[in-house]
Amino acid sequence: MPDRNMSTAQTPMPAQDPEIRAHNFQEVALGYTKDMAISEAKRCLDCKHKPCVAQCPVMIDIPAFIGKVAQGDMEAAYEVLSANTSLPAVCGRVCPQEVQCEQVCVRSKKGESVAIGRLERFVADWHREHSHTKPNKPAPNGHRVAVVGAGPAGLTCAGDLAKLGYEVVIFEALHMAGGVLVYGIPEFRLPKDIVAYEIDNVKALGVKIKTNVVIGKTLTIDELFAQGFEAVFIGSGAGLPHFMHIPGENLKGVYSANEYLTRINLMKAYRENSRTPIKKSDAVAVVGGGNVAMDAARCAKRLGAKTVYIVYRRGREELPARLEEVEHAEEEGILFKLLCAPTEVLGDENGWVKGLKCIAMELGDPDESGRRRPVPKPDSEFILDVDTMIMAIGTSPNPLLCQTTNGLETNKFGCLVTRNEDGLTSCDRVYAGGDAVIGAATVILAMGAGKRAAAAIHREITGKP
Repeated sequence: MPDRNMSTAQTPMPAQDPEIRAHNFQEVALGYTKDMAISEAKRCLDCKHKPCVAQCPVMIDIPAFIGKVAQGDMEAAYEVLSANTSLPAVCGRVCPQEVQCEQVCVRSKKGESVAIGRLERFVADWHREHSHTKPNKPAPNGHRVAVVGAGPAGLTCAGDLAKLGYEVVIFEALHMAGGVLVYGIPEFRLPKDIVAYEIDNVKALGVKIKTNVVIGKTLTIDELFAQGFEAVFIGSGAGLPHFMHIPGENLKGVYSANEYLTRINLMKAYRENSRTPIKKSDAVAVVGGGNVAMDAARCAKRLGAKTVYIVYRRGREELPARLEEVEHAEEEGILFKLLCAPTEVLGDENGWVKGLKCIAMELGDPDESGRRRPVPKPDSEFILDVDTMIMAIGTSPNPLLCQTTNGLETNKFGCLVTRNEDGLTSCDRVYAGGDAVIGAATVILAMGAGKRAAAAIHREITGKP
C-alpha cells in the first residue's frame, strides 16, 4: 500500500500575522516548507479518472506533478507543470482552485481537498530558487504570429506557440509586460519579481516583447499582417472601468479600482519618493465585492487609512471574491457593509469627497444571472463618513482596437465576438481570448483561452494537430 497521508485536513499555509501585514506590501502567504509539501502531496489518492485535470483550464496533469512532490523530486514535478503552463508560480498564488480542480478532488468528499494550488506554488518557487537553467529555445518552424497584450492570455498563447517553433512577437501597450499581473494584483498577493521571472522564461523560448505599442493606434492589425505575421491573437484584457453614474462621481477623491491599483502596483505610489503619489486617505469606501475590490481595500489599509469599508449590494454568500481573500481582508480590519448600495457621493466646498450616501438593500427575486436581485429598502438611507471612494464594479475591453479594425465584431458589452471555443473572431486568422472576450474574469481562464487559441493557430497554419 502506498505511503499515504490520510488526514482529512489540508496542511495549513503559514502566513504573516494580520496586525503586521496590514501595514506592509510583503507577501501574505509564506508558502510550504519541503516537508509540508511532501506531507500534503501524500494526501493525493492518484485517482484513476483524474477529475481535477478535467477541471483545470490549462489541463495540468495534477496527480502526476503531485506524485513527484510526494517522492521528493521537485524538479520532475516542475517539468510536469511547465509542460502545460507558462506561469506556474502565478497560478499557484491567484488561481481560484477552490472552484476548479480542488472542488472535484475526491478527498473533498470526506474532508478537505488536496491543496493543489499550494503545491503548485511550492514547486514553482522551488524551481526558481534551486534551478539556474532557462528553457531551451526550440528550433524555428518558419512561421510568425503576433500577440496583442502581454497579460496572462497573451503570455500563455505566445509561450505555447514558441514551444512549437513559432517566431512570436507580443505587442504591449504599457511600458512593462505582465498585464493585470503587474498593474492589477497587489504585491502582497503576487510579488512582481515572480512575475518578471516567469516572463523571462517565456522570453527564453524566443518570444519578443515590444512595449509602448498600442495596437489600433501605433499599429493596426492589418499592418501586422502586412509585416508578415500569419495570425494574430488578441489578449488585450478589459481595462475600461465601469462607474455607477450616480451624483458626485466626478468629485476629487473618486477613483476607479483600475487607476488606484495601477498607481500602487505598477507605479509604486506607496513609496515615499514616488513620482506619482496617491492621496493619503483617512477613511475609504470601496464599492464592489470581487477580488479587485478586496485588493483595493487592502491596499488602502496599507497606505494608512484608519477605516476601510467594502460596500456591496448583496450579502456575504453572494460575494464573488475568493473566500481566502475575504477572510484575509476581515483579518486585516476591513469592514464589510453588505446589503447596501451607494446613491450619491457627497463633496465639500473644494470639490473633494466628504461622504457616501447609501441605502440598505434586501434580496428579491432572481435576476437573469440566477442570483437574487437586490432591491432598496424604503427610508433606509445613511451616510458613511469617507474621504475617498473606489469603484470596483467591473471593467470592459478598451474599444480602441475594435474601432480601428474593419470587420472585428463586438457584442453590446464591448467584448470581442468569437466563432468557436478556439477564439476565432469575425476576422480570418485573428483569434482572441481572456477578458477581451468574456469581460473581467480570472487569470487562469485567460490562460486557458490563450492555450486553446495557440493550438487552433497551429492547426490552421500547419494543418497539424
